Amino acid sequence: MSELESALEWRVERALQLAWPALEQQICGDWLARFAPGVSRRSNSANPLRAHLRHVDADIAACEQAFHVRGQPAMFRVPAIVETSVDERLDRRNYQWEGESVTLYGELEADAERDAGVTIASRPEPAWLAAMAELQRRTPEQAAIYAGVVRAIALSAGFVGLREEGEWAALAYGAVHDGLLCCESVIAHPQKRGRGLARRMMKALFAWAAARGARAVCLQVAADNGPGLALYRNLGLKTVLYRYHYRREATGR
Repeated sequence: MSELESALEWRVERALQLAWPALEQQICGDWLARFAPGVSRRSNSANPLRAHLRHVDADIAACEQAFHVRGQPAMFRVPAIVETSVDERLDRRNYQWEGESVTLYGELEADAERDAGVTIASRPEPAWLAAMAELQRRTPEQAAIYAGVVRAIALSAGFVGLREEGEWAALAYGAVHDGLLCCESVIAHPQKRGRGLARRMMKALFAWAAARGARAVCLQVAADNGPGLALYRNLGLKTVLYRYHYRREATGR
């Protein structure tokens, strides 16, 4: 891997972290432990801050303590851009492997046109949050945590939605940092999928971001999400920058 490629991957990693914040976080050596229970593993796991880790065993122990104080088993998010010794150390501690995802990247079109049928707000409005909670099938408690997460975004953000016949058909949001549009929470109504509505919505979000100086787009998606991967390839996100997975602490240790 060249230095230029590595710099882009870590630039994307940091931008995506800012676009999907946690409610609480704690630095543990070369790791950032993040907490927002019940929303996602990304915002409820320890994430590396650099490729070459200096004190792996001590940092793992510090992260475990941070999770245990909060009554939770520890979880580590392990991107492929970090040294392999992390997985080796976690193997020795009987951590379970789960949840492989990919980080996608593509250039933005500077002359993208805005779709008048798509709404974009600078803050997550109550109707957007309610629709997102319904489509994601969140409990009231989970919906409240999700609302806290997206309200904590400290970047220029666009909360996008597309209605059809008075009903929300597709939702997402994007945040711009360091010339990158980071896309999050992309979802379509299950009865309205396969009709190009999510693509329309995302193209509108791309145009919004390009007007705010974004030159490229990135996002992270489950490796087994075939429809999502096809959608993003069609939108021009054809570069897989890196993969990542999670390691969950075994209970009863």
